[in-house]
Amino acid sequence: MDLTAQVSEKTGLQPAHVHNILKLLEQGATVPFIARYRKEMTGAASDATLRNFEKIYQSAQKLLERKTEVLRIIAERSRLTPEIRTQVEAAATLAELEDLYRPFREKKSTRGGQALARGLELLAEALEQGNLSLDALQARAGSFLGPEVPSPEAAIQGAKDILAERFAEDPKERKILRREAWQKGVLEVKPGKAFQSSGVYRQFAEHRESVASIPSHRYLAIRRGMREHQLSVKISLDTERIIANIRKFKVPRQHSGSGELLLEACTDGLKRLLLPSIEREVHRELKERSDQQAVSVFGANLAQLLMTPPVAGRTILGVDPAFRTGCKLAVVDPLGVFLEQATIFPTPPVNDIQGARETVLDLVDRLGVDCVAIGNGTGSRETQEFFARLIEEEKVFLEYTVVSEAGASVYSASPIGQEEYPELDVTVRGAISIAQRLRDPMAELVKIDPKSLGIGQYQHDVDQKLLERQLHTTLEDVVNRIGVEVNSASSALLSYLAGITPRLARAILAHRQERGRFSRKKDLLQVKGLGSKAFEQCAGFVRIRNGASLLDNTGVHPESYQAAARLLQDGQSLPSEAGASLAERIGVGLQTMEDILFELRKPGFDPREDLPGIPFQQGVLEIADLRPGMRIPGVVRSLVDFGAFVDIGLKNDGLIHISQMSSRRIKHPLEVLGVNQYLPRIKVLEVDAERQRVSLSLKE
Repeated sequence: MDLTAQVSEKTGLQPAHVHNILKLLEQGATVPFIARYRKEMTGAASDATLRNFEKIYQSAQKLLERKTEVLRIIAERSRLTPEIRTQVEAAATLAELEDLYRPFREKKSTRGGQALARGLELLAEALEQGNLSLDALQARAGSFLGPEVPSPEAAIQGAKDILAERFAEDPKERKILRREAWQKGVLEVKPGKAFQSSGVYRQFAEHRESVASIPSHRYLAIRRGMREHQLSVKISLDTERIIANIRKFKVPRQHSGSGELLLEACTDGLKRLLLPSIEREVHRELKERSDQQAVSVFGANLAQLLMTPPVAGRTILGVDPAFRTGCKLAVVDPLGVFLEQATIFPTPPVNDIQGARETVLDLVDRLGVDCVAIGNGTGSRETQEFFARLIEEEKVFLEYTVVSEAGASVYSASPIGQEEYPELDVTVRGAISIAQRLRDPMAELVKIDPKSLGIGQYQHDVDQKLLERQLHTTLEDVVNRIGVEVNSASSALLSYLAGITPRLARAILAHRQERGRFSRKKDLLQVKGLGSKAFEQCAGFVRIRNGASLLDNTGVHPESYQAAARLLQDGQSLPSEAGASLAERIGVGLQTMEDILFELRKPGFDPREDLPGIPFQQGVLEIADLRPGMRIPGVVRSLVDFGAFVDIGLKNDGLIHISQMSSRRIKHPLEVLGVNQYLPRIKVLEVDAERQRVSLSLKE
C-alpha cells in the first residue's frame, strides 16, 4: 500500500483529496489557507482535520522510512528472505516493525550474544528441540568446551542464554505480552526513597490502578513523584499464569528430561528481558498518551480563551492590584490607545480610600471611563470591595469585572512590552495589559507565551516540543478564524496570520508607520519582502475597516473579488437562492460561493460576536454569604481533566468536579464547558470557610 493510500485509510479522506492536500502543502500553503480557501480540493476538510492529517502523514512517512532502513540493514547482513520482507512491509506500527527487526540487531554485549560468539548456537537448538535426555545433553555440551567455556554446565548456561534472548525477541511473544500488559497490567505505586508522608504524594502511597484505565492527569502526577524520588512504580502482571502458558505452549509434551532447562531459559527471558522491555514500552506510551491529552486540553483551553468576546466601544480602566506598592491604573480608549496612568492606595497598609475615590472619579469624569478590569492577583479581593463600595455610595455609572492577570508581568518585562510602551514602568504596562485583555482578549494574549497564562495542566511535565507545536497551531488557527485588522494589529498578532513570519509582521508595522494606514488588501504587496505567495496565504484573513472596498473588510479572498462582484445583483442585492448553476456561472466552486455569500451578508463579521459576553458586576461576594443549595453566577477560569475552576468573586476559585457537571456521564469537562464561559446559576454544594474552598455543581 503506498503512502497516499495509507493516509487515506487512516484519515477517512478520499485519495484524491489526500493527493491535493499533499500537493498544496508541498507548494507552501498553510493549513488555515487550505481549510478556508481550497475546500473543493480537500472535501471541505476543517483546520482540525488538516492538523490531524499532518500528524498521520508524518507518522506514516516515518514508518515507511524506517521500513526501508530495516530492510536495507537485514539485506546487508544477508538474512533477508521473502517471508521477512513481507512481514516488514505489512507492519502496521513502529512497535510491530521494531519487534520484527529486534532479532537481527547485533548482540555482542549481551549474554546471548557472547554465547553465540562462543559457538553455542547448535547446543541451544538441540536444547530447544528437546530430543536429548539430560545425560545426552551433558555429553553434547562437553564437545563445546574451550578457553571461554570451561565446563558442560557453562555450555548449557550459554545455550539457555541464547534461548532466553530468542524468547524475549520473538515478535509473537512480544505481541502477546504487550497485549497482556495493556489489558491486565496493574500500575503499583509505592513510597520512594524521598517519600514524605504528609507531602503532596501521600494519596499515592500503596496506590494500585489498571494500566488500561489510568487517566492522564494522574499518570503525569505519579511520574512527577517518580522523578522526585518520592514514588516508585512498577507494572505487575500475573507471571505465574504466563509461565504456566510457556510450559504449555513452549515445552512440548514429548520433550525429554531437558524440558525443565528449556522452561528455565524461557522464564529467564521473560523476567530478565521481556517484562522489563515491555514495561518500559508501556510507560513510554502512557507518557506519550498523557502528554497528548494534556497538550490537547491546553490547546482547547487556549482556543476558548482567545475566543472570548471583546468589549467594544468602551473606555476601560485596567487595575493591577497590590497592597504596599498601591494599585496601578491605566486607561485605554475604545480603540486601545493608552490615555493615562495613576496609582491609588485603597488597600492595606495605606488605606487611602478617599484619595483613591477622588482619583478614580476624576478619570471617570474626564476620560469617560465606564468599566473596570481588575486583575485577579494579590489584593484583587480588597480592590473589588473598594470599587463595589464606590459604585454603591457615589451612584456612579461604572461596572467592574475580574480579569485573569496570568502572564501580565511576563508581558510587562518582555521585548514586546518594552517596544510598545518604552517610556512606561513595567507595573503600568501590566495594568495596560489587563485593560487590553478586556477590550480585545485575542489581540492582547498573543503577545504572551501561552505557557504563562495558567490554563494548562502539568505543562512542565509534558513533551515541550509537542506543547510548543500545539500552542502555535492553536494560535494560528484561532487568529485566522477571526481575522486581523491590519491597520491596528500589533506585530505579535500579525505574525500569526497565515504566510506571515515575524520578520514580515515587523515589515508590515514599519510600512504602516511610514506610509500610513492600508486602504485595500492589495496594498500589502507594497510591503518590503512580502511577495505574491505570502499575500496569497494571508490576504483572505486580513480585514480593513472603512477601506476602499467593502470586500476588504470581509473574509473574501482577493482571488474571488470578481466572483463576489458578479454575485451582487444590480450592484447591491444578493441572490436569495444559490446553487451549483450559479456557482458555475460566477466561476467558483459551490462551497466557495457559499462562503462568499456569508461574508457579503455580514461584512466585518467577528465569530466572537455570537458568544456570550463577559459578565460585569457592581457588588462583591463574601464566603460567609454562601450556603449549600444557593445558586450563584461564575466564570470558568481553567479546565483540567478532573473538573473546572470557577471565579465566583472570592479570593479562591470554586471547583466543579467532573462528576457534578452533567447528569449524563462525560469523559472530560471540555464536553460541556469552556474557558471564560459565564455560568449564571451554579449550585453551591459545600463551603469550607477555614480552607477557603467552595465545591460547586451544575446539576439541577
